[in-house]
Amino acid sequence: MTFTRADRVRDVLHNFNADGFEALYPKYKGGRPRTFPLPERREIKKSAKSEPAEHGLPFSTRSLVKPVDFLVAEGVADDISHEGLRFLLREEGVSFHRIKTWKTSRDPDYAAEKARVEHLYAIADGEVLPEEGEPEVVFCLDEFGPLNLHPHPGRQWAERGGRHKDPGREPRPRRRATCTRPHGVRHLFAAYDLGRNKLYGHIKPRKHRTEFLESCRCLRGLHPPEIRIAFVLDNFSPHLTAKKDSRVGDRAAANNVGLACTPTNNSWLNRIEAQFTALRYCTLDDTDHATHKEQSSMIRRCIIRRNQHAADERLREVVAGADVA
Repeated sequence: MTFTRADRVRDVLHNFNADGFEALYPKYKGGRPRTFPLPERREIKKSAKSEPAEHGLPFSTRSLVKPVDFLVAEGVADDISHEGLRFLLREEGVSFHRIKTWKTSRDPDYAAEKARVEHLYAIADGEVLPEEGEPEVVFCLDEFGPLNLHPHPGRQWAERGGRHKDPGREPRPRRRATCTRPHGVRHLFAAYDLGRNKLYGHIKPRKHRTEFLESCRCLRGLHPPEIRIAFVLDNFSPHLTAKKDSRVGDRAAANNVGLACTPTNNSWLNRIEAQFTALRYCTLDDTDHATHKEQSSMIRRCIIRRNQHAADERLREVVAGADVA
């Protein structure tokens, strides 16, 4: 009647006599997962990280199904499941993520300029003592903007579902649409003092050489004239006048200031970029400022609060994680 062996029937009877009705619902568990030796693990990891086109496969996307079929077909592994492959790759430190772009610098003076900037960072961090004629204070300068008056995307707390599911529920907030923007833009001239771990900023309607020199004059006034300071800049045109025009260079030399430009297409080398990431998250995400005065006030208050909590070790770790330089 049950199409089973007599030994199986006797086992069920013995289990019933010992455990009662619980024996009719056994809790079967799988055995130990298969372990792969080191050579197989290396081949599986190498295959997962390689391009599908390298193995003659007619697709470019990755998944867990395709590598399993390929590994079994090629004889790398006799048998492996999707979850087994996922677990093995996790143990090997391989994760599934998007590939980002990277722009290589073609600056002919790349090595010298990069070494100059890194040497200034070593002086600011206290790793190297400044020699005679070298700057004692290092500022990282850059412009943040343009600052527009339009709704910025972001996230906020809201009730689950929508009004179509519950007509009596309050609808979720929506952002207004901006077809015209007659208020113009603003620009933040920011500077990051590496030694003091402080951020400074001046908001201007334009970002020309005149506004850039005004910001530099304010930074020069923070320290006595006998202390030599250095500005780390990118290759924005008002900054490049230090290379192409002597007016900015002469002004810097007269005020005991040294200029160090980052290589072309290497703005990530400027440590102020990590500060801009936090500033954008705190002051622009999920906002809809009505006036530039309101927006500028929030940016200034955020900078003041950031400087007041500059000694917070947890915040320093977050910024250090975002600082790719």
